Amino acid sequence: MVTTAAGSFGPLVSAGPALVWVVVLVFVFIECAVILGLFLPGDSMLITAGIVLANHASGAGHVWALSVGAMIAAVCGNQVGYVIGHRTGNRILARKGGKYLNYTNLHKVNLLLEKHGFWAVLVARWIPWVRTLCPLVAGAAKMNHTKYTIASTIGAIFWAPVLLLIGFYFGSFLDRVSWLMPAVLAGMVALLVIGTVLGVWHYRQEMARPPEEVEVEEVLD
Repeated sequence: MVTTAAGSFGPLVSAGPALVWVVVLVFVFIECAVILGLFLPGDSMLITAGIVLANHASGAGHVWALSVGAMIAAVCGNQVGYVIGHRTGNRILARKGGKYLNYTNLHKVNLLLEKHGFWAVLVARWIPWVRTLCPLVAGAAKMNHTKYTIASTIGAIFWAPVLLLIGFYFGSFLDRVSWLMPAVLAGMVALLVIGTVLGVWHYRQEMARPPEEVEVEEVLD
């Protein structure tokens, strides 16, 4: 429901679920599909989206529908990431001295997939930088596509909806405290915007570093 607490954020609330849908689906897809996702605040974005929807009259219906949409976006993003990795052969172009896209991190993900396969893909969903690198490495390592798809789909079912609903029910609780909601909502939105801007800046810095080829070991079934 729309309250006086949310009234301080008239433009945000009036933009309504449409804006939330666009932001969530774009963020989720990018984070699960391409390297830029390494630098985006995906988890906090989902929680913030849930809080915003809690302050909208139709928020309850939208948060459940968006949970399904975010799950689909995550699965599609993972498939794109897998295809990109698969087309690179067994070598991924990393960055020398990179913060995330470096030899060490790619090797760690490769090792996780070799040792744990299905379960590594499942757990990777909850670790931000691994969530983005896992599809890329799985594709380059020629992991069984069916096994990968099942694991990434199960992970998506529990990741995006859970975080969205945590934000929604937390927002519903805050909605009862009129003086608290504006401060929390303003803080979450500000952190999300700042995190995204800094993320894009760090991404540009990362990609400006010298390229380095990293050979990926094949993941045996």
